[in-house]
Amino acid sequence: MALTTPTTRDINQNIIAQLEAALNQTIPLVPRSFLRVLAKVLAAVFIILYKYAGWMSLQIFVQTASISETLVNGKAVSPLIEWGRLISVGDPVAATQTELLIDITVNNQVGSLVSGTQLVSANNGVTYITIGAVALSAPFVQATVRAVSDQAGGGGAGAIGNLDIGETLSFANPLANVERNTVVSASVTAGADAEDPDVYRQRVLDRFQKRPQGGAYADYESWAEEVAGIINAYPYTSTNPGQVDVYCEATPASSGSPDGIPTAGQLQDVLDNINLNQAGLATRRNANALPNTFGITRTDFSVIVSGLVVDNTAQVESDITDAMEEYFLGRAPFILGLTIPPRKDIITSTAVGGIVDAIISSAGGFFTGAVVKEGAATVTQRVLAIGEKSKTSSVTFI
Repeated sequence: MALTTPTTRDINQNIIAQLEAALNQTIPLVPRSFLRVLAKVLAAVFIILYKYAGWMSLQIFVQTASISETLVNGKAVSPLIEWGRLISVGDPVAATQTELLIDITVNNQVGSLVSGTQLVSANNGVTYITIGAVALSAPFVQATVRAVSDQAGGGGAGAIGNLDIGETLSFANPLANVERNTVVSASVTAGADAEDPDVYRQRVLDRFQKRPQGGAYADYESWAEEVAGIINAYPYTSTNPGQVDVYCEATPASSGSPDGIPTAGQLQDVLDNINLNQAGLATRRNANALPNTFGITRTDFSVIVSGLVVDNTAQVESDITDAMEEYFLGRAPFILGLTIPPRKDIITSTAVGGIVDAIISSAGGFFTGAVVKEGAATVTQRVLAIGEKSKTSSVTFI
């Protein structure tokens, strides 16, 4: 039986009907009649109880639990995070601050640059500070800086603080012995945004579905995805005896790669997280297992749609292009015993043609064919290899 929450009007009319039945008389239609006012007040009370009961019912399921903090009897709780703590997933991964190595030009080799000196980027509006004092003892010196604040009030944490090598940072206040502008020479730690609630929810669901087994595939996946910026991990038994290969996918914002290829620092963080827990104890991987971390690879596929006839050509072509991008980005390796069906590692021309047909048919048009190509070769069916994911390079209409 489906439970439907009544409206305030329904409850109000129900109360009036019951009052009329109990009093054996018709309640006057005057809006300010005492019993009609009482009925509306009681209806408001009941609807609040209905809403609270419905909200509490949703919190008993991970899929519908709220991540927002709610005050209950003076105690602030976030139902989804409480589920995560209960199943040992922990809290959502917090945003990390960017750390960069900069080259400083020294005009007068005297004294030192004090720790906490502020620099500003004109590109992103983020303020950075130097970490540790730097002696001005050479024409060029290097310093490590960390993002500490931004214009959005986010404390500089997240991908907003990331800069490319060669970009400029300027001292907030001119200093006597150094040039005002500095140059970013390396990324020490890439900034990553806080974990998306949907990604965290999926991690909690995965932990319920894939319980820890003391070094099983599910464990390596979970340990890797605990690292800031890592959204997917694919562990395999290595061809080398006693080794485990973990292929990782990062968010484009944290890695600087539109394909989600993680940085060397992120891969090292994953490796460290597999080897030791958050307390620095070796309670995770098996003692005789050697883990390796790698970035995923992306393979380009193109789609050619021929004979398209439809009224709104531009809109339909845009819809097909978006659908193809979503389809190929959604393909992922299949790992037996770990990946939850349906399988997404198989790319077929039939599946692509079905998606194209659905879009064109709904627009009242038709087409003659859709072909998937990898390079110059036509793809009928393609199974993704170890650590391989796909993307679209182009969608062409002829």
